[in-house]
Order: sequence, then structure tokens, then C-alpha cells
Amino acid sequence: MRDFFLLGDRLGFSTWTDGDRELAHQLWGDPRVSQYICAAGVFTEDEIDTRLALEMDNQAKYGYSYWPIFTRGGGHFVGCCGLRPKGEGVLELGVHLIPRFWGQGYAQEGCQMVIRYAFETLGAKALFCGHNPNNAPSARLIGKLGFTYLGTEFYPPTGLDHPSYVLKRPGSYDTERS
Repeated sequence: MRDFFLLGDRLGFSTWTDGDRELAHQLWGDPRVSQYICAAGVFTEDEIDTRLALEMDNQAKYGYSYWPIFTRGGGHFVGCCGLRPKGEGVLELGVHLIPRFWGQGYAQEGCQMVIRYAFETLGAKALFCGHNPNNAPSARLIGKLGFTYLGTEFYPPTGLDHPSYVLKRPGSYDTERS
């Protein structure tokens, strides 16, 4: 039984452990997932192990990562959703789901939970996110979450310019004038 630090209606958020190698390979080893996040379209076993180590390292250093998420009813591994450092007071939001959970609202539910956590618990000033230009469902999700389009940003892991977005902390505003 996993311990959850964040609970939603259908999802529970946990942290990665050394025993999660199989889960990491189930997620990032699926080419339907990795096609959107790496230039080769698939990760090697070593790259997946490195990614898992990075997420555990981010949790240890910053108190957040792309956390593993599970269904509350049954404890099924859904994928990961969370944060990584981006810049001064800005965190990057990301979500990767096991394909059998696509199209069921889990990505939106998980992201909404992480957005609240980032602003209310971590005190983030803003959230950044981007998506592979070939991933239309991610573009729709980002729109539903209320992010504002910034432009494109080169994303070295895919070798593509990714549409990029920002979501500012509720109640904040820009003090700079155009």
C-alpha cells in the first residue's frame, strides 16, 4: 500500500522510491508516451533509470518532482504528474500518463491538484508548461487549465520548438508596462 501526500477524488500522489523501477519502465518505456518527450521516440533502459533517479533527486532537493500517481480505488499506477524547477519562482508543470488512462480526465484532475499545490503550498509565482507540437490532446488540456500562450521554446530532448505557456498565481499581476 502506497502512502499518499495529496489526495483527489480519483487520484493519490506519492513519491518515487528505489522500488519503482518497474513502474518507471512501464510509463517511460512505452513508445506511445515517449514519442512526445524524446527525439528518438523511445527511451533506453538506462535513460529510464536516469529519469527515475532525476525525479527522486528533485524530490530530495526541492520537495517536488513529477510524482507517481495512482487511482484511489484500486491503487492502479496511472503515470506521473508534478513539477520541476524552471526559474526564479517559476515551476514547470508536467504530466505523463499510461495510455490506458488517456482520455478519462486523469490528466486534468492531476494537473489541477498540482497547480493548487504549487501556488498554495509551495508559493510558486507562476507555472510554465509546454507540449510537443504533435500532441494535440496536451494542447487542449493546457487550454482547459487556463494557461496563457507565450510562444515557442526549443526543447532539447525532442529537438523541436514546443508551444509554451504560463499560468500566474491567482491574484498576481504584472507591474511592468509595455
